[in-house]
Amino acid sequence: MTILSVVAYPHGSHLPPPSASPYKFNSPFPPFTILSGCLRYTSTLPSSALVLSNMPTQTAKPASLSSSHNYSWIQDTSANYDRVSSSGCRSRQLNSVFPTTPAVVSTVADLFEFICGGPLIEKLGLTPEMVESSIDKWLECGAILCRLFLMNELQLSDAEKVRIYHYYVPVYIWCEDQLLRHQSLFKGCEEIPPLMIGVSAPQGCGKTTLVYALDYLFRKLGRNSATLSIDDFYLTAEDQAKVRSENHGNSLLEFRGNAGTHDLPFSIETLMALSKLTKKGMKMKLPRYNKSAYGGRGDRADPSTWPEVEGPLSIVLFEGWMLGFKPLPNEMVKEVDPQLEIVNKNLEAYYEAWDKFIESWLVIKITDPKCVFEWRLQGELAMIADGKPGMSKEEVLDFVSRYMPAYKAYLPTLYSEGPRGSDPERLLLVDIDEERNPILGI
Repeated sequence: MTILSVVAYPHGSHLPPPSASPYKFNSPFPPFTILSGCLRYTSTLPSSALVLSNMPTQTAKPASLSSSHNYSWIQDTSANYDRVSSSGCRSRQLNSVFPTTPAVVSTVADLFEFICGGPLIEKLGLTPEMVESSIDKWLECGAILCRLFLMNELQLSDAEKVRIYHYYVPVYIWCEDQLLRHQSLFKGCEEIPPLMIGVSAPQGCGKTTLVYALDYLFRKLGRNSATLSIDDFYLTAEDQAKVRSENHGNSLLEFRGNAGTHDLPFSIETLMALSKLTKKGMKMKLPRYNKSAYGGRGDRADPSTWPEVEGPLSIVLFEGWMLGFKPLPNEMVKEVDPQLEIVNKNLEAYYEAWDKFIESWLVIKITDPKCVFEWRLQGELAMIADGKPGMSKEEVLDFVSRYMPAYKAYLPTLYSEGPRGSDPERLLLVDIDEERNPILGI
């Protein structure tokens, strides 16, 4: 069995000694040649296999708001929320979280050592021997993601390797294991409903990119998947205006976002319909929300623009910043912010509408909610640098301030107890640092 030793060094440089790792692997990478010190890819795959996505997309241009607009901060300035594929996956143009500086890539054996040193390996119950036995799967997933994010899998920077092999691929491995557990609960003749995985993560921490990567991996590896966000269940503009009027003076309910601004009966109807999408030929449309409507106040998107999914579905990735939040005693929430009392009351109905449909939970844990402000500001500055509309620092502060009371009140319980009704065997808690990378939990 041959060890793949792929190293791209400047022409004329001295090669280091091979890795001393005792593990030997087959490589899923296509053949290559080295010419003048540069690595040249020679693919054996048909050209269609290298296309990132053949999915048609529908693109709506969001209305732009001037920086002086009173509530321009509530508009989705990414301008990509409504780009969706026929499978229901949002094909958003994502701000890159990866550096563009090139790096030397080590041997596959060294990459194996790197994988085994990841902070999620022990949490997933994996040993080096288990990683070794499935290394082809790890490398295949890594190669798929590198192509998705337009990286050269043979020349990754340290930061890129961390994001791919310490974060996205381990989480995918966990999700796939959860799916196999779910499917094992049903007999051969039974229809198997899709597994719903809830992804609870604060705004700005990279959950959109994570869910995008997971969904892409599932579909490329033969699983029929769909994605939903809690944003898709916001009230219509008319109903949101009623909430604002009924809670005059409460800044937490002035705009969409907190508990009380979602259409819960519509949520139940949608999630129940998804759970029944078990046969080929069965179809349904997934709701989407237009955040640019009404000058940024938003409204439910025209149903004619909703993406359609077809059964049988294997998995649904349902993401949101407040998934899994549990109501607390009134005295506790009023100490955080008196305005939170009505939000806390509204939260009582969310378990039946959302959480009870979720079988497995992926919870992204942050060290300090203040990171949300910094992450959002980074995103807005990147938008402005690209010549696109973006919020000012003051607008970002106003935006985040309307979510901060809920973060302060509900995150501690979410992290210490997990979502209501969750099974510890079906819950993965991933600690991330300020760079949005996984770390060892405290």
